Amino acid sequence: MNRTYAGGGAVRLGVGTAAAGGANLPALRSHNTALVLDLLRTAGEPGISRLELAERTGLTPQAVSKITVRLRTDGLVTEAGRRASTGGKPRTVLRLVPGAGHAVGLHLDRDELRAVLCDLTGAVVAGRRAPLDLGAGARAVVEGAAREVEALLSEGVAKRTGTSEDIAGAGPSVPVLGVGVALPGPLDHSRGVLHRVTGFPEWDGFPLRDALVRRLGMPVVVDKDTNAAALGLALGGAVGGADASFAYLHLGTGLGAGLVVGGAVHRGARTGAGEFGHQVVQLDGPRCGCGDRGCIEALCLAAVARGDLAEAARVLGTGAANLAGLLDIDLVLLGGRTVAAHPDAFERGVGAVLGARARREGSATAVPVRIAPGEARGVAEGAAQLLLAPLFGRAEG
Repeated sequence: MNRTYAGGGAVRLGVGTAAAGGANLPALRSHNTALVLDLLRTAGEPGISRLELAERTGLTPQAVSKITVRLRTDGLVTEAGRRASTGGKPRTVLRLVPGAGHAVGLHLDRDELRAVLCDLTGAVVAGRRAPLDLGAGARAVVEGAAREVEALLSEGVAKRTGTSEDIAGAGPSVPVLGVGVALPGPLDHSRGVLHRVTGFPEWDGFPLRDALVRRLGMPVVVDKDTNAAALGLALGGAVGGADASFAYLHLGTGLGAGLVVGGAVHRGARTGAGEFGHQVVQLDGPRCGCGDRGCIEALCLAAVARGDLAEAARVLGTGAANLAGLLDIDLVLLGGRTVAAHPDAFERGVGAVLGARARREGSATAVPVRIAPGEARGVAEGAAQLLLAPLFGRAEG
């Protein structure tokens, strides 16, 4: 559909056919197609031949040929030249067309919004940042978020066409698969419904996904900010192999965790896993915004507020050690604005607690602690992967 944005132009939203410059989603739902697309994605600019695709997927050459013909028709794949073979004629090499599809990643924090437009490889082609008041009410937040998405798409069109002029009518467009939205939990990922976000009880039960679908007219996926960030990290290759298990701890205006077990984001039976900040570690501790006492989040934020970073890191490390003991994870990654402002203090302090635990248990090595890469836009980029990752069969979005 077309939706007019401020300035009189229009951005074509949604996913169309090759003639409209978009991707054909029904053609992407096949498991075999996902296997082929993922190999094309990882091959990058050099590309990969049909024979190699058949060998690495286990599909027949005929099946690969049918899939790649359809992907070329849809504009997702193109020829990247020819490669010499050991016998017979040179092989035609195919590559993914990154700009054939895009996803918007939207991070709604308590006080600011970040939005990115990513191509099929996950590369950011445009980005925006704006102040946000999550307590301003659902209608205001949805409208503000939708305006930022529309402005982001108009910027994407301008970069794609090399012009900053208004885009009118049915002119050039950015083919968009949808919007991934990440924000503080708890929430119901499967239905896109928020629960009682700590400090913002008015959001309890709000159907954010459906509200944004109505406003934007395109698919929307909603998840916790920590889950989105963890998904992006799992797919970005910064955490080891495809079956890695790690915890991403996000300390900003609140505290939460994204858990990846065996290479997949662990959301739990009711999509409520990762409410890390509300572990009670001090029974008679200070009151937390969730209504309980002695939560890690309350203790951490209080220590940060009084400038005691060593204590904040010690509390965070205690929670990280609990996770390491429960899940036997390979790695702890730290992120969020508060961590980004003092990375050395938190990496050192959390690492010290995990190291002390390992020594008590007689373990030769402690669970390593690192600062998560790409922090400033990490959650927003992970939110875009909620749409992109399922296309490549890489992870559940």
